[in-house]
Amino acid sequence: MSPATGGAALRTSSVAARRTRVLHIIQNLNYGGMERLLADIVRQVDPARFESHVLVLQYAGRFAEELRGAATLHLAQPMGRWSMLWPSTLIDQIRGISPDVVHTHTGVWYKGTLAARRAGVPRLIHTDHGRESPDPWRARIQDGFASRRTHVVVAVSDTLARQLARTVVHDRGRIQLVPNGVDTGVNRPRPDNGVVRGTLGIPAGAPVLGSIGRLEHIKGYDVMVEAFALFPADAGSGGASAHLVLGGDGGERPRLEERARALGVGDRVHFLGWRDDVPDLHAAFSLFTMSSRSEGTSVSLLEAMSAGLCPVVTNVGGNAAVLGPDLGHRLVAPENPGALAAAWRAALGDAAARADDGARARDRVLESFSLTTMVRHYEALYQGRGP
Repeated sequence: MSPATGGAALRTSSVAARRTRVLHIIQNLNYGGMERLLADIVRQVDPARFESHVLVLQYAGRFAEELRGAATLHLAQPMGRWSMLWPSTLIDQIRGISPDVVHTHTGVWYKGTLAARRAGVPRLIHTDHGRESPDPWRARIQDGFASRRTHVVVAVSDTLARQLARTVVHDRGRIQLVPNGVDTGVNRPRPDNGVVRGTLGIPAGAPVLGSIGRLEHIKGYDVMVEAFALFPADAGSGGASAHLVLGGDGGERPRLEERARALGVGDRVHFLGWRDDVPDLHAAFSLFTMSSRSEGTSVSLLEAMSAGLCPVVTNVGGNAAVLGPDLGHRLVAPENPGALAAAWRAALGDAAARADDGARARDRVLESFSLTTMVRHYEALYQGRGP
């Protein structure tokens, strides 16, 4: 995609009479679960009833290409130092697009809803994709103001809905629960083609602990690296030959790489950066793991479970609700490397139970976290109805 000057539409979509015009506002469309969800919503909403626009405040990013033919993409004009008080250029851009609905996403709630209100947009929806727990005081105050000018605040998990009601949204009637959903056709069980293992030099029989996510403090990858260093202590579970494969990137990556080397496991911890071959990664994983300190409803977790992987994840945010009662034994206390390593040993030590839990994981996503159900909920909200 060629660069765009401020405010210029990067693509022109056809305009159908009387469709509901929805403008999504987000920081960027680079890699991440939130960005993936926005792209899925835009591509899946009924084009006969909805006209989709996306306004990025920073830059386009990887998922912009997926929106070609489904939405008109806009790049925000530069904003001045006082834009948190009066985002005049953003107000003008929103007026120019003239949406019926503005849908903001985590990171732009305050500024996006302030500009949308000033631009006269009749309906404002915000999706909170996940928060720190506890909320920093500044975020509580800022988001509290934003919530007052938002008609519907969507929480992606029941835990997050309770947190929003307790700390941010004074009118609890504005909160709607819409769990995330994923494409179960794209994310399905498939055999390992050996490409990932071959590229990384991982032997065919070696266990692969896999994770995909942002390498940031909130995701707890430091805990995961510490746990992996403890893991080889039980060679009977395959720990001595296991590899840890991390798909994703972020500000913590240099520190994590240094820590893995310091712990003597740097040769078996693979930092891949963001990848477009997630189905191939899933096929190479023996199980999927997360060590998050906080979560909403993790898209990476849903995709891995949909691919038939046994999950071993920390018991934070919406993770327990995603796994459900049949997989609750795969939850691990957060901030506890020893407990995480023990959970990996248990999973790898019983191949039959791991396979059974992988099948249960896919059934769980098929039953409760489909992409179609999520999109229908958002369509109802865009048209002024509850999910």
